[in-house]
Amino acid sequence: MPGTPPTRFVYLGPEGTFAEQALRTLPAAERGIRTPARSVPEAMDSVRDGDADAALVPLENSVGGAVTVTLDELATGSPLVITREVVLPVEFQLAAPRLLPLTEIRSVAAHPQASTQCRGWLAANLPDAAVVDVLSNAAAAISTAEGVHDAAVCAPIGVPRNGLVVLADKIADRTDAVTRFALVTRPAPPAPPTGDDLTSLAVSIRHDQVGALLAVLTELAVRGINLTRIESRPTGERLGTYVFFLDCSGHVAEPRMGEALQGLRRICAEVRFLGSFAKHRWSPAAHAEGIPGQDGLSDADFADSAAWLTRIRDGRVT
Repeated sequence: MPGTPPTRFVYLGPEGTFAEQALRTLPAAERGIRTPARSVPEAMDSVRDGDADAALVPLENSVGGAVTVTLDELATGSPLVITREVVLPVEFQLAAPRLLPLTEIRSVAAHPQASTQCRGWLAANLPDAAVVDVLSNAAAAISTAEGVHDAAVCAPIGVPRNGLVVLADKIADRTDAVTRFALVTRPAPPAPPTGDDLTSLAVSIRHDQVGALLAVLTELAVRGINLTRIESRPTGERLGTYVFFLDCSGHVAEPRMGEALQGLRRICAEVRFLGSFAKHRWSPAAHAEGIPGQDGLSDADFADSAAWLTRIRDGRVT
């Protein structure tokens, strides 16, 4: 991140959640000040108000989908930008204050999303236990440590913190589930391109224009820009009006992405730039050659066509 590195971090709390676990993978956050927030809006408003330098909030889950409150916060209010993403494997554990047989468990505390992702395991291994909804994975661990429940479905970070022991590890039905988090700051110049970047946008289309969404996608497609994610959210203004969230391969500093953004600015009712940042898994070859398997969309193809146009304009028709 250009400029002064952040030292004051806020994250979706309470302590002992996947958000804290994800934040602590960042060296600057591990060294800095970490403060939990009660909600996504509270976390992001802390950055807007200058009480924190950056906020880490959940963006989407591979099983549960988009975190809509985060999308809504990015699309409204004072602008914030994503400076990096963190992708964290979602691994749930069944924990208790002491080792005990699963047959003795009568109540299990779990956040609703956690119990949903572990539904099959719980049904197979704890068919007679009552699953009790709590506000967070951390709250599940805390209430179990206090003796309110026999066991908890919780994040690994919450087990030692609350003096619990693991009864069963990796109990999620989908072992490959991940959650994607976004680190957001106040607007600042993006970090330089890495060769494998994403640009995020929030786009409002003109509703009196036929084919408006197709026109948006065309601005990307004709420049060989791969659309990796698209989500829609109602604007809240009236029925049938939406804002579209786009993740595109590329960086705002690159010519093709810059041209696409100019095109979107011309044809859309509103375009909000949400940041250009390195993908979580850095792989230079994934972006440098354009869209695989499609002739005419590599960087070399675009450079050749630009040189050809220059020759025409210079009177050197070939």
